[in-house]
Amino acid sequence: MLRVQSIVAISLCGLVAAPGFGQTPEITASPEGGFLSSLTRNYRPRPVASTSFADSPRIDSLLRAGSIYLSLRDAVALALENNLDIENARYNPRLSDANMLRASAGTLLRNVSNSIANGPSSAAIGVSTGAQVGSAGLGGGGGAQSGVLSGLSVQLAGTAIPNLDPSFFANGQFIHQTQIETATNITGTSFLVNQYKSSSYGFSKGFLTGTNVSVGMGSQFGVTQNAPFNNFNPFSQANLQVGIQQNLLQGFRPSVNNRAIRVAKNQRHISDLTFKNQVMTTVANVVGLYWDLVSFIDALKVRQQTLDLNTRLYQDNQRRAELGAIAPIDIIQAEAEMKSSQQDVTNAQTQVLQQEMILKSVLTRGGLDNLALIDAHVIPTDHFDVPVQEQVRPIQDLVAEAAANRPDVEQSTIGLEDSRINMKGTKDAMLPQLTAFVNLQNSGLGGQPNQIPVPVTLPNGTTTTFVRGPGDVPGFFLGGYGTALAQIFSRNFPNYTVGVQLSIPIRNRSAQADFITDELNYRQSQIQDKQLHNSIKLNIVNTRTALTQARAAYDTSVEARQLQDQTLAGTRRKYELGTATILDVVITQRDATTRELAEVQALNQYVHSKINLETVLGDVLKDYDVSIDEALSGTVKRQPDPIPAVSKP
Repeated sequence: MLRVQSIVAISLCGLVAAPGFGQTPEITASPEGGFLSSLTRNYRPRPVASTSFADSPRIDSLLRAGSIYLSLRDAVALALENNLDIENARYNPRLSDANMLRASAGTLLRNVSNSIANGPSSAAIGVSTGAQVGSAGLGGGGGAQSGVLSGLSVQLAGTAIPNLDPSFFANGQFIHQTQIETATNITGTSFLVNQYKSSSYGFSKGFLTGTNVSVGMGSQFGVTQNAPFNNFNPFSQANLQVGIQQNLLQGFRPSVNNRAIRVAKNQRHISDLTFKNQVMTTVANVVGLYWDLVSFIDALKVRQQTLDLNTRLYQDNQRRAELGAIAPIDIIQAEAEMKSSQQDVTNAQTQVLQQEMILKSVLTRGGLDNLALIDAHVIPTDHFDVPVQEQVRPIQDLVAEAAANRPDVEQSTIGLEDSRINMKGTKDAMLPQLTAFVNLQNSGLGGQPNQIPVPVTLPNGTTTTFVRGPGDVPGFFLGGYGTALAQIFSRNFPNYTVGVQLSIPIRNRSAQADFITDELNYRQSQIQDKQLHNSIKLNIVNTRTALTQARAAYDTSVEARQLQDQTLAGTRRKYELGTATILDVVITQRDATTRELAEVQALNQYVHSKINLETVLGDVLKDYDVSIDEALSGTVKRQPDPIPAVSKP
């Protein structure tokens, strides 16, 4: 027995491990066409096309001889076409469309995330990656924005929203019942046997006015009973009911019942803003990664130049030592400097390779799956041009520009509006429930005379029986189911009910607590909105100050590097003339390398300061000529930039 169980367990494990069991099932739609297909369309899934992880052709057009010749514009275009953060954000508007569909049916909304992915940081240590816009917040004030911008939570409090989709129901059954009777004077039997077929069907629908309408039809066909006292056996009966309910206090008026629809429309717009926000964040991230790669390549060139100079110095010292012009210790010191420079070049090369992989990862969907792209070097074809003079603009103009361009400002405003809309529901729930209702019902009956003999006691005390004929029963009811329907629609047996129903919670603490909670949350949202605007102003001032300082630091580093170049040239000349030592040359060479690297780093910091200011002002899309429509479609119409005649770094 144990052996059989082991074999079965191993077999089941093998089936589970099979490829067919390990794949995620794809939902496919049934083929469209025909009248039946149109009827069943609302009850079949509508599959979403699967995501393509193939890169756009643009990346292949930039690949030449194992290198990717990349301009900044092409880097941005590749991000719009291939970046997975942007691809993920493309689904948010469609999720909001689905939420709008739910709201139009009168159901609760589902949560749609409005989070922003910031993208990877550069391989550099200590290089700013730039400020981020959106629900992730801006430095110093963004953390408080999550309550306003983190998406829509399902609304559970407040007046119930009516079901706006009409609902149809139908029921059919066959029934056989046997009921023990304790008295025979009513049915004429000690056990009553009922046998019949029944059906019921109808529909109901709610309206934004707080009205609910229901229509139902119930029927019993071929009812047979063993009761001799019944006039009809078998018989059929039916009734048609129409009911109308109208809320008069709680749940009355469209402004309360359509709040989910209005919030869903606002959330649809927020999803568009979130997508724009993600595009801005990704573009800023790609621009920063691109210029970091340029900076790392420049730093590598500086390291390589230093290695070349130290190598020549080492070789020159070897020749001089052979001639007896210098001491052997000078050769050792020159060799040590050369080896140190070789290590610096290796570190710089590693940093460049890491930055290339990071950049390729954000510009491709599956770049790490393509060996040709993994091995390809990224060669930037653009270089940053520092303007002769910085543009000076008043703070108030920059603040107004940020308020007009930044998506998170509009998101915060819409979030406040959604809070006010939802508060109407919780405020309305504090009212008593007063419902007016009208019920209309028409009934009908049709059957045949009961053929079960009826016991009759004669005046002389003897008992006899007789069988009913058509003349012994009311002729109005003779017939079948059609007779019953005719009576219903002729309104021969109408029933009317009109009334009101009032329900008053004595203390109403739950509704009061819900409204107080929503009102306090709204006040917190107002504070967060104010924090957002304060954060924008603070970031504008700080970023503009940082840009001014970065420009001054860059200008100073350029001048310092030029002066150090002159000092190095003079020291080398002195060394050749014998008036300076090898230590003087080494120290001066180190200072020259430090100045050149400081210039590269200062330019990098200046570039990031520019990117930060563009991000804080919300000018990223305009400054880099990004079309939201192209970003949404994932196809950039502009052709790739021509590859210039450049050599590998």
